[in-house]
Amino acid sequence: MTRRRWIADTWDEATASLTGEQATHLIRVLRAQPGMEFDIVAGDRVYHAVIAGITGDSVRFNLVAEIPAEPALPVTLLLAVFKFDRMEWAIEKATELGVARIVPVITRRAEKHLVRSAPGRVERWRRIAHESAKQSRRSDIPVIEDALPLKTAAAREDDAVKLVLAEQERSTTLRGALEEALKITGDDFPEIRLAIGPEGGWAAEEEAIFDDAGWKPVSLGPRILRAETAAITALAVVASLLE
Repeated sequence: MTRRRWIADTWDEATASLTGEQATHLIRVLRAQPGMEFDIVAGDRVYHAVIAGITGDSVRFNLVAEIPAEPALPVTLLLAVFKFDRMEWAIEKATELGVARIVPVITRRAEKHLVRSAPGRVERWRRIAHESAKQSRRSDIPVIEDALPLKTAAAREDDAVKLVLAEQERSTTLRGALEEALKITGDDFPEIRLAIGPEGGWAAEEEAIFDDAGWKPVSLGPRILRAETAAITALAVVASLLE
């Protein structure tokens, strides 16, 4: 039988604890008792754990044995800020697919009220990622960064393979670009930075920003996809090659 998995709020080498909403649900809904067994994510590791004690709204576990855990995909997703209900869905599903990091980016074509509200939404996005990681039995939680201007996010210097989905690109597919990168790196999976644009696509000056920063434009095919569909499709392509 598969044990339910929780993500620890605090931990050390031998114990871990849940507090807040997670502990409340475990205590009041699942009627937690000492001796009950669960899986606990502590940092980037997963453990078979047993409830050692319950104090107020806190549940303490003894960590019994480490369990093998799958790593996250080596993918940072630059996700243009778009309608929040659809963006939340994209964050949830990207977490399920194994994304390591999401950077919400402010683009020229983003609606003004979304830009104003984005900083206040980050904590909600982090909660969504946390819950999705738990439900999908991940061994980690993707990092959700504060919203950044596109120019700042795109210009970061690193050794990652930088790919931007571009509507005008037809000859180079995302899969083809990834296969080429894998030929170069061999058995070592490269870090990948993948940019997903807003509804209506990138503005001309944004395309120039990517070009100046060394990003390669790629395509998902001839169909025009919504932003959230493009994000999930792109991650599925990455996962099919790396996993």
